[in-house]
Amino acid sequence: MVGELGRVTGAVGPGLVGEVMVRIRGGAEAFLAYPAEPGERIERGTVVLIVEYQPPRTVFVARAYA
Repeated sequence: MVGELGRVTGAVGPGLVGEVMVRIRGGAEAFLAYPAEPGERIERGTVVLIVEYQPPRTVFVARAYA
């Protein structure tokens, strides 16, 4: 899971529980998402890199492309 790319479908940021769609197991699945950098806000549609995974469905993400 760590190192995979995903796309933000619900804004990720301080005070928000965002959502990221990730392609796994031949399909796409939604995960709850938090920013890897405290205070960062990542808008819908942004491609992100998963830097931490907490089972069962939580990820911490950073922008994939600066």
